[in-house]
Amino acid sequence: MTQQQSDSKRAFDGASLADRNVAFLIAAEGAEQSETLRPWEAVNMAGGRAVLVCPQEGEAQLFDHLDRGQRMPVDLVLSDASAADFDALVLPGGVANPDFLRLDEDATRLVRAFFAAGKPVAAICHAPWLLVEADLVRDRSLTSWPSLRTDIGNAGGRWRDEPVVVDEQGPNTLVTSRKPQDLPEFCDALVRSFAAAKR
Repeated sequence: MTQQQSDSKRAFDGASLADRNVAFLIAAEGAEQSETLRPWEAVNMAGGRAVLVCPQEGEAQLFDHLDRGQRMPVDLVLSDASAADFDALVLPGGVANPDFLRLDEDATRLVRAFFAAGKPVAAICHAPWLLVEADLVRDRSLTSWPSLRTDIGNAGGRWRDEPVVVDEQGPNTLVTSRKPQDLPEFCDALVRSFAAAKR
């Protein structure tokens, strides 16, 4: 069993995502490979259906830190995506990825729609930048890559230096994590939170 499969098996023990559709929103390039693929595997192994949403059709270019990684086929173009078609949203990190997305009105529209509908959202590393842009962190507790601490605080969020933070005080459950080393905890928390969410 690979490390990815081991993490995913631990994540879905006792939690099922059967019949649940989970959107993964990334830019055409710049998403961190491990922060995309390991949660993707966790969702699928828990019985859910992961769907890659991207501003452009074709393939998205993932990155292993600063190096180009594998390419991933896009399932749905962002402009055609609706929160109504999904049960939850995952926002992978990578420095460039959320920086591209926070300039895309369709991206901020989509994440706002998930929050407005009370659907759970999970974001790791630099991904909370998109939540800051969409004004969705105010009065919420969350974590991220440490360099976002000031941005989150300025946007009214409460930043915590923990591997994973699950905030259930707002209209939806928000699961956040700091970095690739925290992926086991992140995958576990997102699967459990997605499984527990009302439909």
